[in-house]
Amino acid sequence: MGKYFGTDGFRGEANVNLTAMHAFKIGRFIGWYYGRYHKCSVVIGKDTRRSSYMFEDALSAGLTSTGADVYLLHVTTTPSVSYVVRTGDFDCGIMVSASHNPFYDNGIKLINGNGEKMEQEVIDEVEKYLDSDLESIPYARMEKIGRTVDYFAGRNRYMGYLMSLATHSYRNIKVGLDCSNGSASSIAKGVFDALGAETHVINDAPDGTNINKECGSTHIEELQKYVIGNKLDIGFAYDGDADRCLCVDEKGNVVNGDLILYVAGVYMKQKGTLVNNTVVTTIMSNIGLYKAFDAVGIDYEKTAVGDKYVYECMRENEYKLGGEESGHIIFGKYATTGDGILTSIKLMEVMLASKKKMSELTSPVTIYPQCLKNVKVKSKPEAQQDADVQAAVKEVADKLGEDGRILVRESGTEPVIRVMVEARTDEEAEKCVDYVVDVINKKGHAL
Repeated sequence: MGKYFGTDGFRGEANVNLTAMHAFKIGRFIGWYYGRYHKCSVVIGKDTRRSSYMFEDALSAGLTSTGADVYLLHVTTTPSVSYVVRTGDFDCGIMVSASHNPFYDNGIKLINGNGEKMEQEVIDEVEKYLDSDLESIPYARMEKIGRTVDYFAGRNRYMGYLMSLATHSYRNIKVGLDCSNGSASSIAKGVFDALGAETHVINDAPDGTNINKECGSTHIEELQKYVIGNKLDIGFAYDGDADRCLCVDEKGNVVNGDLILYVAGVYMKQKGTLVNNTVVTTIMSNIGLYKAFDAVGIDYEKTAVGDKYVYECMRENEYKLGGEESGHIIFGKYATTGDGILTSIKLMEVMLASKKKMSELTSPVTIYPQCLKNVKVKSKPEAQQDADVQAAVKEVADKLGEDGRILVRESGTEPVIRVMVEARTDEEAEKCVDYVVDVINKKGHAL
C-alpha cells in the first residue's frame, strides 16, 4: 500500500483526504509521463457523485497543461473506461469513482494501456510527485497545449460490445436492474432493452448525493423486495461504478459472487472453456463454494483479498474466470476487470442456454454461515504472531475440521485484525470467533 493509493486507487472524502489539487497533480504527472516521447491521449470516465465533475475538470486541466489530449466519456462505468482504453489508441485511462462508498467520498483509479490496473511502479512515481514541487514538470505552451474531446462514441461502442456478447434474445424475460443511482444508470437499461428484455429499473435517477444510498449491491434487500413484488424472473444490482454485480433469483434469494462463480464455472466447464479447469477466488470465498467445486471436479486458486490479485493470478496462469464474494467477477476472455453488466449478460446466457431458473442453477451450493469480527490492535504483527493466539486459532480449526474454517488476517488499511469463522450454524461460528477474540483481548493486544 502506498501513502495515497490502495488496491483500488486513491480514495477519500472529497476535498478532505482527496482534493482537486491532488487530481490536478495526478493529471500533470500522467500527461508528462506518457507524453515524453509522443502526443499523449487519455480517457476519463466518472460516476454520478457531485464531486466527480470537479475531479474530472481538475484531472483534465492537469493533463492538458502538459500537452495531453483528454477524451471524456462523462458518466460511465469503470469497465467501460478499461474497454475503451484497451481497444483504442490511448495511453491510459482514469476513472473518477469511490465505487460502493457514500457520495461524499470519491476516488481516482488509474488504468494502463492494456485496460488493467496501473502498474505499481507508475503508481509509486505518481505518489512521489504528489509530495513534490508542482513546478518540477514543465507546462506545455502554444500549440502544444492539450485539448478535451467529448467522447460519447466510446461509451456507445462499449454498449455495442456488451450487446454483441449476448447469445440469446431476452424476449419475454422480466429483468430487474438496481443501478445504485450510479454509473450503470447511463448504460444498463439501454443494453437490456436492446436485447429484448422486459426491463424494470430502480435507483436510476442520480442527483449527485444519492449514489449507493440504501440501494445497489451493498443494499440488495431493496432489489429482493422488488423482484418478488413484481414477479420478475431475475434481478441484478450494481455498485456505484458498476464493476460489481450481485444477483437476485426469482424467489428473492441473493446470488452473491461465490454463487456467480459456481454457476459460471460449471457452465464453462461443460462448454470446455474453463481453461485449466480452474476458477480463481480469494481467501474470503465461502467453504461451501469449495465443497461444491470439489463435487463437480473444478479446481480453484485462492488469492489475497482484492480483485487486483484475482486478475494477476488469472493473467499469470491464463485462467478465464475469477472473482470475489462481493461481486467483482472477471471473465478473462472478455474483460480485464470486474464488469457488473457483463456479469449479468453471462448469467443470462447460462439461464437461457440451460433453460433453468437461477435458483436451480445455484441449488447445489450450500453457503456456510459466517461470522466476522474486527479487533483494533496495538500491533497487527504482534497479535498475529502471539503463540497463545495461534494456539487458539489451531484449536478452533481442529474443532471445525472439514465442517468449517477459521481465517485470521490483518487489515491492509486499518490497525485491525479480522477474525472470520465459517461453520454449520451461526451460533457455532460466533462462538468460535469470540473464543479467539477473547484471547487477543486477554493478551493485551487490543486497543
